[in-house]
Amino acid sequence: MGATQIVEHPSLDEAYQGFKDALADADMNVTYDLQSAQGDKNNVTPIAENFVADQVDLIFANSTPSALGAVQTTEDIPIVFTSVTDAVDAGLVDSMEQPGGNATGVVDLHPDAIKNTVTFIADQFDDAKVGLIYNAGEQNSVRQIESVKSAAEGTNLSFAERTVANSAEVQQAAQTLVGKVDVFYIITDNTVVSALDSVVGVANEQDIPMIVGEPDSLKNGGFATYGIDYETIGYRTGEMAVEILKGNKEPKDISVEYPKEMQLMINKKAAEKQGVEWNDDWDDNAKIINDE
Repeated sequence: MGATQIVEHPSLDEAYQGFKDALADADMNVTYDLQSAQGDKNNVTPIAENFVADQVDLIFANSTPSALGAVQTTEDIPIVFTSVTDAVDAGLVDSMEQPGGNATGVVDLHPDAIKNTVTFIADQFDDAKVGLIYNAGEQNSVRQIESVKSAAEGTNLSFAERTVANSAEVQQAAQTLVGKVDVFYIITDNTVVSALDSVVGVANEQDIPMIVGEPDSLKNGGFATYGIDYETIGYRTGEMAVEILKGNKEPKDISVEYPKEMQLMINKKAAEKQGVEWNDDWDDNAKIINDE
């Protein structure tokens, strides 16, 4: 089996582990060939082409660029994907309910995640200017930024954006926002998340609360997120793969799914480091980590 991943970072790694666990639990005897594109979109197509040449039985595509590379390379090998924000907008499937081709999977964005996150920022940091850092070459990220701005309509929030082409540019992008923003909101952009430590350092030094898009970024220094469990969506994608490999279904017969659960999560230690005034309501309404 071919497994293609745009870059190595905790969320994608957890999704891959969940995927493998599902196949192991189904007693599937599988040999994996994991290939990372090392954050370079130019590598995703050659990886997929190698899988086609090797005649793998199925491709697990972990991220939007990786899934696109696979879908654009083969119409015959089944593909299951996850860590994708909008499968329809990215052109991976015809629709969520009826994928229509040789690919299906589980997206990583709960329908209400961005809306709830923006509402949280507006409620806790009224009239804030929010710093957004993302790779404009990632369709997944551009779609999220559009959703953030749409969700902010009617609030007092405003935005300052910085785009990056690779992880080496992330720290400088964060530093250029110092003095210009009140809050960072780091979406699930693979380029930025792979260099998250550099943003965390700026956030902690400058007392800038950092809202993030998923739980692993929270564990790695983010202050708050409306998060999903990447291992869970990877596992569900693995269950889809089992159905396909056993011949029970084809990808076109399996609807693309959203994550089933989402919750507010707060990193108390990060809140202290970033100068956030604690809200007692969070003790009742959020999952608190690093509460020592």
